[in-house]
Amino acid sequence: MIVTSTDTVEGRPVTQYLGMVAGEAILGVNMFRDLFSGIRDIVGGRAGGYQNALRDAREAAFADLQDAARALGADAIVGVDIDYEVLGKENGMLMVSINGTAVRLG
Repeated sequence: MIVTSTDTVEGRPVTQYLGMVAGEAILGVNMFRDLFSGIRDIVGGRAGGYQNALRDAREAAFADLQDAARALGADAIVGVDIDYEVLGKENGMLMVSINGTAVRLG
């Protein structure tokens, strides 16, 4: 499955537009990860726990996006856009939303 943020795939014309597809992932942020990230913010450095949570959420959202496109018979997704949001009371949840257009290529 070709997944791209561009509107086209070089050398492969779009033969059919199948519709919009989306993938979302919402993850809770661990209290201990929050604590250690807060300490890291004070002393400097990267917040590895948050980076790992963000990567996991993004990978899950991409997997959902590709599953939705396959269900439509697509071989590519073009015009992909990724959005990140913090949800929940006191920002306890992380959401990654990925959208694009499922297409068939020539």
